Amino acid sequence: MIGPNLSEWAIRSRPLTIYMMIVAVIMGAFAFLHLGRDEDPSFTIKTMLVTAVWPGATMEETQTQLTDRLERRLEETTGLDAIRSITRPGIVTIYVDLDGQFPPDRVSDVWQEVRNGVGDIRHTLPPGVLGPFFTDNFGDVFGIIYGFTADGFSDRELRDHVDSVRSDLMRQVDGIAKIEWIGTQDEQVLLEFQPDRVAAMGLDYSQIFNAIAAQNVVRPAGVITTGAENLAVRVSGAFDSEADLLDVSLVANGRTIRLGDIATVRRALSEPPQPLLHINGQRAIALAISMAEGGDILELGKAVTKAMAGITANLPIGIEPMLISDQPKVVDLAIGDFTTSLMQAVIIILVVSFLSLGARPGSVVAIAIPVTLSVVFLVMRALEIDLHRVSLGALIIALALLTDDAMTTVDAMLRRLAVGDTVDKAATFAYRTLAAPMLTGTLITIAGFVPIGFAQSQAGEYTISLFLVVGIALIASWFVAVLFTPIIGSVILKPPAAGATQQPGPILRAYQRFLSLALRFRWITLAVTAGLFLIALLGLQRVDRQFFPASDRNELIVDFQLPASSSIYASEDAIRGIEAFVAGTGEAQFFTSYIGRNVIRFYLPLAIQPPSDHHSQIVVMARDLEARGRLQKSLEEFLDETYPQAISRVSPLELGPPIGWPLQYRLTGPDIETLRSRALDLAGVVASNPHAREVHFDWIEPARQLRIEIDQDRARRLGLTSGQIAAILNTAVSGATVSQLRDGIYQIPIVARAAEGNRVSLDTISTLQVPVPGGRTVSLGQFANFSYDQEQPFLWRRDRLPTLTVLADVAPGSTPEAVAAALEDDIAALNASLPNGYAVNLGGTVETSAESQESVFAVIPVMMFLMVTLLMVQLQSFRDAGMVLLLLPLGLIGVVAALLLFQRSLGFVAILGILALIGMIAKNAIILITQITEDRASGLSVVDAAVQAATSRLRPLMLTALSTILGLLPIAPTLFWGPMAFAIMGGLLIATLLTLVFLPVLYVTVHGGAADPKPARA
Repeated sequence: MIGPNLSEWAIRSRPLTIYMMIVAVIMGAFAFLHLGRDEDPSFTIKTMLVTAVWPGATMEETQTQLTDRLERRLEETTGLDAIRSITRPGIVTIYVDLDGQFPPDRVSDVWQEVRNGVGDIRHTLPPGVLGPFFTDNFGDVFGIIYGFTADGFSDRELRDHVDSVRSDLMRQVDGIAKIEWIGTQDEQVLLEFQPDRVAAMGLDYSQIFNAIAAQNVVRPAGVITTGAENLAVRVSGAFDSEADLLDVSLVANGRTIRLGDIATVRRALSEPPQPLLHINGQRAIALAISMAEGGDILELGKAVTKAMAGITANLPIGIEPMLISDQPKVVDLAIGDFTTSLMQAVIIILVVSFLSLGARPGSVVAIAIPVTLSVVFLVMRALEIDLHRVSLGALIIALALLTDDAMTTVDAMLRRLAVGDTVDKAATFAYRTLAAPMLTGTLITIAGFVPIGFAQSQAGEYTISLFLVVGIALIASWFVAVLFTPIIGSVILKPPAAGATQQPGPILRAYQRFLSLALRFRWITLAVTAGLFLIALLGLQRVDRQFFPASDRNELIVDFQLPASSSIYASEDAIRGIEAFVAGTGEAQFFTSYIGRNVIRFYLPLAIQPPSDHHSQIVVMARDLEARGRLQKSLEEFLDETYPQAISRVSPLELGPPIGWPLQYRLTGPDIETLRSRALDLAGVVASNPHAREVHFDWIEPARQLRIEIDQDRARRLGLTSGQIAAILNTAVSGATVSQLRDGIYQIPIVARAAEGNRVSLDTISTLQVPVPGGRTVSLGQFANFSYDQEQPFLWRRDRLPTLTVLADVAPGSTPEAVAAALEDDIAALNASLPNGYAVNLGGTVETSAESQESVFAVIPVMMFLMVTLLMVQLQSFRDAGMVLLLLPLGLIGVVAALLLFQRSLGFVAILGILALIGMIAKNAIILITQITEDRASGLSVVDAAVQAATSRLRPLMLTALSTILGLLPIAPTLFWGPMAFAIMGGLLIATLLTLVFLPVLYVTVHGGAADPKPARA
């Protein structure tokens, strides 16, 4: 017995115990109503983005002067796993990835360390560098997105109205962390010159630009202080509108020239456009709303919906809002489905209890369930554990386990009542004989979940609430069993009628005969069990592997990439074709296209890449799951036929940590040309597997560039420098920003460029008229030569080494793990053939899965230490503890059989289920061995004690196993929990049978004894 008899105290303090039970139920119900709601558990994205911009720099200059300098400092970061950088001419984005085992609560400190470290070297960066800029909220989820389209309004008018909506939402709705813009296009004021007029007037572009900037500058003009007041002095000249630019006065050769005489001005959208947003094929802008930390997404959704109802009523006709991401609705449906599953599990367990125990004992268990759940909800509220996919599944798993102790207590009370004990005495007897093994078994079951709770990885952080909720529920169920169940039982349970005898039923008699045969042929029993275990190990090789399954949401993500040098206009044209196809299928409710960028993170497990003109994504909301499947197939066929030059992938949303393309192989090495050559070999190896498709590279093809070689001698004779020529070209080709027009909250750039008829194209660049001193113009071709060259549009590096990644999707019916396993020998052979300094490393799903499993397996020694320690504390026998340990892996027989029979994959969640199963098996084994030991102490022989204990434990063991197995049925069909449910159900069923047959045989074999037992008492 553990300490004082708590059941005896509870019965002695009956009013206080009943009061505590009532309070627990009421407070638990209140806590449940106020638990936060979300779709997925939050986990820390341990990645920070560092971005720097150097306008005009070449690829090589950016790489050596920016990327290298920043990476050298960033590689000193605490807890660093890898540095990934993507360098483009004039811009670098660096991903600082922390190790998966790095503590989440220390991540913010590291990000501050990164800021400080980069700040220390900012002065060493080249002049003109903008930044570096830091993004450490990479994992923010924008679950509510409203899109806005306009008919009859300009882009600026639409933006102004939507900005008012944004301001109203921030002011009216609590719980909003931030609101991001999507698809907005900045304006620019275009000042378009006639180059021949500029030259004829003897003007220099730098002179013009300086005059514009000088007139528009904001500078203090002083304050005049008198004896009575302070008067601020203001100087006029700043531009109030774009028309004011035309009145700027220029002086050349003693003449005053009005800017309007040599240029025109107009307001337009920036060119090329920024990343675009389409809603159902129409250009739009959107507001993406993220929830404040610790908020309730359902409450936020209600508040935003209410606010939007009033706000949109005031929008002018022609501006249409549309909810394109509604996470509160998804969460509400998901929680509703899981709550239904929870209620189904409760009903199943109650039915099992009533049918197997009878009305009165079943009622005791039925009352114990809501009491235990109330305590669980109360503790979840205190620990701020929200209701989401993982915690709700954990509740169902816990529900299947938490009735074990209550059933054991009720069964013990019934047995004592049958021999004539009073109800109070029967309750105290149950505590005295079973409280210790029940607690030990409970702790061992919790120990089985320890690898889940202490796995240092994103997947571990994602599933940690499984450990917490199950642990809370099991501890709560033990206290309910020893404190409240005796009180409930004392009211409901009745002793059997006088003279009533309990004869063994047909099931019990059949079990006794079978156990007698197993004991008589003990070596055959042991051999058969060993043979089944070996078959299970062989069958395990045939079970499919899958890290996490796809989501069961209706969305499809269309990932679409044109060649890397493609413009955003080319991307938009292609996306319009895809949109037209989707609209024509009739399978989509709506679709949203993100052109020139990834989707915003509206769902936590999304893999986000930096914006790029050639890369777009479409979110298609299918009408239902069946429509999603049909649409996925038809879209894949359409994309393959219509855009053979593009790389595309159509996939549902992912579960678990964000990964992106599932099959990835990284080739690293110092020389880019060698990388290109060997990457083609690597791609050939990957493509040789028939289950790998859409094989491509994250970068490989170079882009064209026009190189202008200036004859420096001729240029200097003309009075020109390379800097002046570059400025003239920039003005003629793209336009040069000379000042800003301050318009409300916006600063609109004033961009000077040549008029449309004089703008440079590839065909006319050699005839570009370059103004020279003296009022003349000279064609560029007179002092420059033109040639085409190749430049890498962007370059990925990993840990400061160029890295070229081969990416691929997998065919339906296959998994990345299976494809990677099939390619393992070929990849190893390719690796062996690479020059020194080059290597191929596996990435994608397989790498993340291996890291996550490694983090779990790293804690298994701790789990085993806890289990063995608890076994020794309870059993205090090496032989008995050894028998329990020998039984633990035999549950694999049922696990493999269930996974193969029901065609389920062995993924991360299923592995967690197998580990949890170990604790369940150990708990049952402890209680049985403890019972055998007690029966031997009462004078029975080893064989008789084994049979007597196994017979007496048959009903409670089978009852709890049946409750657990049937209680998991509601989540067995789900994509996320299904593999774990089947693993536990199959493993527990076989393990329970082995506990009742194999364990007594093993006990008799180890401890010795006659093979023929005496008939067991009922």
